[in-house]
Amino acid sequence: MKEAAELKDPTDHYHAQPLEDNLFEWHFTVRGPPDSDFDGGVYHGRIVLPPEYPMKPPSIILLTANGRFEVGKKICLSISGHHPETWQPSWSIRTALLAIIGFMPTKGEGAIGSLDYTPEERRALAKKSQDFCCEGCGSAMKDVLLPLKSGIDSSQADQEAKELARQISFKAEVNSSGKTIAESDLNQSFSLNDSQDDLPTTFQGAAASTSYGAQNPSGAPLPQPTQPAPKNTSMSPRQRRAQQQSQRRSSASPDVLQGQPPRANHTEHGGSAMLIIILTLALAALIFRRIYLANEYIFDFEL
Repeated sequence: MKEAAELKDPTDHYHAQPLEDNLFEWHFTVRGPPDSDFDGGVYHGRIVLPPEYPMKPPSIILLTANGRFEVGKKICLSISGHHPETWQPSWSIRTALLAIIGFMPTKGEGAIGSLDYTPEERRALAKKSQDFCCEGCGSAMKDVLLPLKSGIDSSQADQEAKELARQISFKAEVNSSGKTIAESDLNQSFSLNDSQDDLPTTFQGAAASTSYGAQNPSGAPLPQPTQPAPKNTSMSPRQRRAQQQSQRRSSASPDVLQGQPPRANHTEHGGSAMLIIILTLALAALIFRRIYLANEYIFDFEL
């Protein structure tokens, strides 16, 4: 509402107001920058504010054919919703209007919603834009802006738009270069890992420690590669044979092959053996009792 009050009165370069039934949708009108292919044109469009505004950038849509931006499509600018990383909450709708004016003479370079019409086509569209009338807000381009002044105020507004566009564009280039630096550092890290196979063991250790410090800042220990045992040329043939036999015996163990500690099942085997002994004693006692009872019955029968 504060910005609506500030932009209530139109100027000779721009004007913007929200719709009566929707405070988050604004309709704006900007004049084409002088000394360009858009000189004499008056262009109309929409600014859609997100609910998080001003923490998030608005979306900008042009409604007048101009040859620089597509009609009815969200354009890609460093100050629009396509680049929230370059948006600053201190910017306002007035900043967006000046940025649109400043960006119009720049090259599209394949950005979303950008066009690269010829200068003749843009001049023809600039003349035709004065007859445009918006069906949404009812604004007519001939009457929405004040007559263009030819004084110091007008030149200051043009310079402000150009300077703002230059600053915003430079900020976007800085962010893009920062991303490129990060990607080059990542590629250098990968190339360092790939080239370690061709280095001697001493240099591999230094390279591994450098890569480990860059890629594992948490300090978690990493498994160290197993290095082959150095050959001792001063050993006698008998000592070598003894060492080889010892290595064969250690490699023949299944626990060593599987890389697991020896299994400790002595407790389970002891319990099973004790159970077998108890069952055997119980069975022997039953058999002994049957034999004793049978002999006692025979003795009583004889008596």
